[in-house]
Amino acid sequence: MRFRDELRDFFRFLRRPGFTPRLPGRKAGDGWVEDWFPALSVGRLLKWALFLWLVNLIFLGPIAVAAAGVGGATHRLSLDHLPWLQALLWAPIVEELVFRYGLRRLGQAWWLVPAAVAAMFMGPKWPGVLMLAGIVAVCWLPYLAAPPGTCRPLPWRYRQAYRGVFPWVFHLGSMLFAAVHLYNFNLHQTPPWLLPLLVLPQWLTGLVLGWLRVRRGIGASMLLHALFNGGPLLVVWLVIQAAPDLVK
Repeated sequence: MRFRDELRDFFRFLRRPGFTPRLPGRKAGDGWVEDWFPALSVGRLLKWALFLWLVNLIFLGPIAVAAAGVGGATHRLSLDHLPWLQALLWAPIVEELVFRYGLRRLGQAWWLVPAAVAAMFMGPKWPGVLMLAGIVAVCWLPYLAAPPGTCRPLPWRYRQAYRGVFPWVFHLGSMLFAAVHLYNFNLHQTPPWLLPLLVLPQWLTGLVLGWLRVRRGIGASMLLHALFNGGPLLVVWLVIQAAPDLVK
């Protein structure tokens, strides 16, 4: 499947979010393995990351910068201590578990989302890291301890009801994902009506990550999340190396 075909599928998905069809390329076998370890090339992930970087750089980023200037908001990013570990490992795992894992695993969402939210607010310190590791272990254990196909799905009536509200769940989750990133700013006296503009890039990113989670799997959305975060940090690091006076 070509990238432009996936791009068309993404925009169709935004109009009518749904569980099917999965994108071609999934191997036959245990769906849990494909969910966490999708058959997806690094090149394809790079194309999606490039798409997000370009749209955010050319369109949504300038809007966010203008809104920050009008409202007086400033970013919390410290050029002295770039958050590599948080951006490349912590955020992709914990935020995908909070906002997107339950999109296709509703039977686990009732306990997983509150636990992952608690880990997210603990932050990447030992209590939060241990809790996050425990959440992933509990997600994997039923599938590792039982033969493929033996884990019981939700009753059919619940799945049908969830299908009806899924578009609302998907779009609300994307907006909440963007809203959480307001924490990246010192808001000062920013008017409330400007707040959504500050996180337009995160909103688009959440839409793409949600689509990828549904179509490819949670592993794919985690990988793209890490790649998306890593690109801007790498640019900032290179600029600092070329002009170290910027951090003084």
